[in-house]
Amino acid sequence: MTAGCLLSTLPPSVNRRLNSRVQGSRSLPLQLNCVSPIASKAILTWGMDRSLFSRRTVVHAQGFPIMDAANDANPSSKLHTRLRLWEFTDRYIFEPIDGLADLYLSVNRSSGSMNLVDELPPRSPSTNPKVRTVYGVIGALKLAVGSYFLVITDRDCVGSYLGHAIFKVTGLKVLPCNDSLNTSAEQKKMESEISELMDAAERTIGLYFSYDINLTLNSQRLYDLGDEFKSRPLWRQAEPRFLWNSYLLEPLIENKLDQYLLPVIQGSFQNIHAEVGSEKVDVTLIARRCTGRIGTRMWRRGADPEGYAANFVESEQIVQSKGYTASYVQVRGSMPFLWEQIVDLTYKPSFDVVRQEEAPHVLERHFNDLQKKYGAILAVDLVNTHGGEGRLRERYAKSIEPILSEDIRYVHFDFHRICGHIHFEHLSQLYDQIEDYLKKHRYFLLNDKGEKIQEQVGTVRTNCIDCLDRTNVTQSMIGRRILESQLQRVGVFGVNDTISKYPAFDASYKVLWANHGDAISIQYSGTPALKGDFVRYGKRSAQGILNDLQYSLARYYLNNFADGTKQDAMDLLQGRYITSVSRDIAAPSKAGSLENYASARLAFALVSGAFMFMMMSLRQARNDGRHLLLSVLWAGLCIGITHFVRTNGRVFTNRPRIYQSRH
Repeated sequence: MTAGCLLSTLPPSVNRRLNSRVQGSRSLPLQLNCVSPIASKAILTWGMDRSLFSRRTVVHAQGFPIMDAANDANPSSKLHTRLRLWEFTDRYIFEPIDGLADLYLSVNRSSGSMNLVDELPPRSPSTNPKVRTVYGVIGALKLAVGSYFLVITDRDCVGSYLGHAIFKVTGLKVLPCNDSLNTSAEQKKMESEISELMDAAERTIGLYFSYDINLTLNSQRLYDLGDEFKSRPLWRQAEPRFLWNSYLLEPLIENKLDQYLLPVIQGSFQNIHAEVGSEKVDVTLIARRCTGRIGTRMWRRGADPEGYAANFVESEQIVQSKGYTASYVQVRGSMPFLWEQIVDLTYKPSFDVVRQEEAPHVLERHFNDLQKKYGAILAVDLVNTHGGEGRLRERYAKSIEPILSEDIRYVHFDFHRICGHIHFEHLSQLYDQIEDYLKKHRYFLLNDKGEKIQEQVGTVRTNCIDCLDRTNVTQSMIGRRILESQLQRVGVFGVNDTISKYPAFDASYKVLWANHGDAISIQYSGTPALKGDFVRYGKRSAQGILNDLQYSLARYYLNNFADGTKQDAMDLLQGRYITSVSRDIAAPSKAGSLENYASARLAFALVSGAFMFMMMSLRQARNDGRHLLLSVLWAGLCIGITHFVRTNGRVFTNRPRIYQSRH
């Protein structure tokens, strides 16, 4: 994807005003005569007529359409696209440099309080502040030890969604607001703990945003909204499930800072542009991650009592060609009842169903919510028939049975038994089972006049255990069949044409879905998706199998020794540590004497030390019986420590320390 968007020039009067504000600054890392193209948003609403495809646009260097500035909306309603951040000793000042406002946002570095001011504080050579450019404020986190502001320090333009530029966050910075000089020892300890989590927060990946369009809603829902709803600020339009920074925006909402309220999603955004015969085809693939049960692979499984499923992601595939726009939405998510798989240093921890009697109620809540949002639901379950996965499958099938109907169907497809590790073409057997459902519930389609001629009235919900590898292979197959149907419908394909008939388009489309799967997988498991070579190239390869082995080992390490801290950071940013209305956070603590000292490093050091002394004693055992006895003792100690660590494996893993899931 491209690394930036087309820039347009500010009016001379604005340039003069901006230049006058930075007199005396020794270092200013930005171009004063440029703003983001998003400052030129068109007021015409997509979908109301053919204007999306016919009105004049400027084109990004990589071919992405950006709306013409001729139809600017009222500047006072726009989000700030570029800010100059002044870091004074007592406050942060955010100065809009996009020509949209004259007021500055001032943030107190001790209390985190916010207010708008008319001018910058006085500056002198002795108090020269640090200056940088930022591209938005993601939000603020208010805790007992102080406040923390998250700002976007870098961004890439990755394409356009219905004519509006979409950006990926490539740089995050946490700005602390706490008076360290006046804190107690206990508060400083808490500060240190929070600082570790903030470091993890800065490494959050897969964040996307737009200054102009509601990225949290799929095309069909966006089209169906009334003009009054679309006139609201973007944060008021946002779908709460997919608004990643919902909690972080609350302090800004309380201070009525509408021009700083930037909605952000976590997921993926991919574009391809292809020529099929004489026609141009643009395909966009968007992933929107639900925040209801957000987390890492082993620390967030199943669903919570409210019915929010772990790793729940909405995938929307949009195709535009010959003036037509079509989209198809499908979803993935963990099996929606209470179950867990807690890491304990074994390669594959056991599955545990929690409070089995609640499974039907939790599952019903989940599917009722899906029906309200998507219509009919086809649940495709890809897990194994036997073993631990088989027990989960039995619980899923038994729990969903009471609510099965014309609008809720359940299909089990044992992916590993039928497809193995290399015969993924056998997925055609699954398609044969669901083809009638896909045709009956259709897809969203607009004609070349921007009129809706068909809508999607049902979706497919796919799951395996992780909802990553098998799920992505299956969703890419469904997406491919739907895309072929759409291109046949609009006249780009002949009646019997398939994507594979056009090698260049076929190759790009495979990469599109492979990147989509990798992005979702990295956010949840820490590695790219397994079986990615089949999605990317259409066949399994020896290199792909070796990559899968490498990724599996990496997942083992991350799940056992890194994901606890990552989970804490995720929960912190989602507001899951609230203990009072003032958002106080309790100091992290470990219960039990063993947990006060247990760590993977300590366990490894003890086992390694015992093994080393055993080997040293064995080398001397030929000449000295005493060393033979010592080697036996060291061997026994090594085995004993290993057994102790194995028995108490959960204690020696890196686990969430502040917030525990309610099941």
